[in-house]
Amino acid sequence: MYRTMLKSKLHGAIVTECNLHYEGSISIDENLIKAADLLPGELVHVLNINNAERFETYVIKAKAGSGTIGLNGAAARLVQVGDELILLAYGQYSPEELKQYKPVIIHLDKKNRILRKK
Repeated sequence: MYRTMLKSKLHGAIVTECNLHYEGSISIDENLIKAADLLPGELVHVLNINNAERFETYVIKAKAGSGTIGLNGAAARLVQVGDELILLAYGQYSPEELKQYKPVIIHLDKKNRILRKK
């Protein structure tokens, strides 16, 4: 049996931009994408600490080092610039893989820089 487990977490991401008239997705600084073991197009769950909204979208790259966390399309209505988010991605793991399972957890500062990585 495969189990769906947390794969990656960006904790404390701050929304830097909202763009309603875009196809939809979440723009994430390319450095954070790499650090969190995410891929462009990957499904992420977005939890808004400020208003309790929870929704899904997919990752797109923003410029490396920009600190960008941008919500696009319909998702832009669920956040405001300055809101604090938790971004989660999941993976499916076999019993064998679970023996070495360890999610990537990254805590960010208020400028979306990495504070610590577990």
